[in-house]
Amino acid sequence: MSSVLSPVLSTYGWDGSWAQLALPHLDAGRLPGRVARVDRGRVDVLTEQGRVRAAPGRDTPPAVGDWVVLDPDARVTALLPRRTALTRAVASGRSEGQVLAANVDTVLVAVALEADLRPGRLERLLALAWESGAVPVVVLTKIDRADGDVLLAALADVAIAAPGVDVLPVSAVTGDGLAEVAAAARGTTVLVGPSGAGKSTLANALLGEAVMAVGEVRASDGKGRHTTVHRELVPLRGGGVLVDTPGLRAVGLHDAAEGIDRAFADVVALADGCRFADCAHEREPGCAVREAVTAGQLPARRWEAYRKLLREDEWAAARTDARLAAERRGQWKTITKNQRAAYRARGHR
Repeated sequence: MSSVLSPVLSTYGWDGSWAQLALPHLDAGRLPGRVARVDRGRVDVLTEQGRVRAAPGRDTPPAVGDWVVLDPDARVTALLPRRTALTRAVASGRSEGQVLAANVDTVLVAVALEADLRPGRLERLLALAWESGAVPVVVLTKIDRADGDVLLAALADVAIAAPGVDVLPVSAVTGDGLAEVAAAARGTTVLVGPSGAGKSTLANALLGEAVMAVGEVRASDGKGRHTTVHRELVPLRGGGVLVDTPGLRAVGLHDAAEGIDRAFADVVALADGCRFADCAHEREPGCAVREAVTAGQLPARRWEAYRKLLREDEWAAARTDARLAAERRGQWKTITKNQRAAYRARGHR
C-alpha cells in the first residue's frame, strides 16, 4: 500500500515504526495521517491525499501531533500509540490531564528578555517539557531590545533555572541566533511559553512566512495577547514540523514527578549527598541540601520552588486516585442496582 512508505507522510514525521503500527488498521479505503489541528467536534488530518476534515471518533480524543487512521467516511477509526505527549493539568482543576501535543521530539520554551523572567514559571515549563519525554530548549527571545549587560544577566538567571538545558538567545527581528534555534528544532518541535514571549513571531521566522498571527505587547504591563488561539502543526523548511501553542497562563503539572526531578537536577544531585537516604531536608543532621542553601550554593528560592512543585504534583495525584475510587464506587452501585432490578423482575414472573 502506497501510504505505508509515503514520501508525503514522511514530511510530517512518518517512518517505518509508524507504518508497522498502522498496518493492521489499513483495510481497503483507509488512510493514515497526522492530526494538524483540533476543533470542537472536528480534526484536520494531513494525509497523502491532502488535508482532510474528519470526525474525531468516540474513544480517546486525538491531539495535535497524533497519528491516526481514517475510514472512507473521514472518521478516525484508530489512534496509534503515542511515543511522547506534552501534558498539563486542565485549567478547571479536574484531575485528568490535557494533551497539548503528541509525539513531540523537541520543546522550545520561549521567554522574553524584556519581561520579568519569572524563574518559577520557567522551571514549571521545563518540568512539563521533561515529563513529556521530549528534549527541552530554552529560547530567550527579543534580545534586540536590550544591551549586552542585560543579556548577560538574563542568561545567568536562566542558567540557574535551567541546569543542563541549552539556552539560545534569539531575535526574530534581526535574525541573530535564528540559525541556532532552527538547528535545535529537530523532528516534531513544540513552541510553548507565556503570552508576549514572541512565539508566533519566532514561528514565522522559522517557517519563512507569516503563517501565525502576531500581536503587539501591551505597553501598560508588558503582557501579550493570545494571538495564537489554537495549536496547529506546520512543516518546517529544513525538515520536521512545528507546533505553535497559545500563551500558557496556567501551567498545572499532571503526574510529573520525573519531569520535576529532571528540571531540578541540581537539587536532586545535592539530595543524593545527604547523610540519610530518607532525609526530609528539614532538621536532619548531615543534610546536603540545607548546607548548600546556607552556603549560598543553592538559591533558597529554587529549593522552595522544587518543594512547591512536588507538593502540587502529589496533590494532583491524590485527586486522581480519589476520582478513580469514586468512579469505581459508582460503577459498583450501578451493577448492584441492575442486579437487584433483575432479581425483582424474576420474582414477579
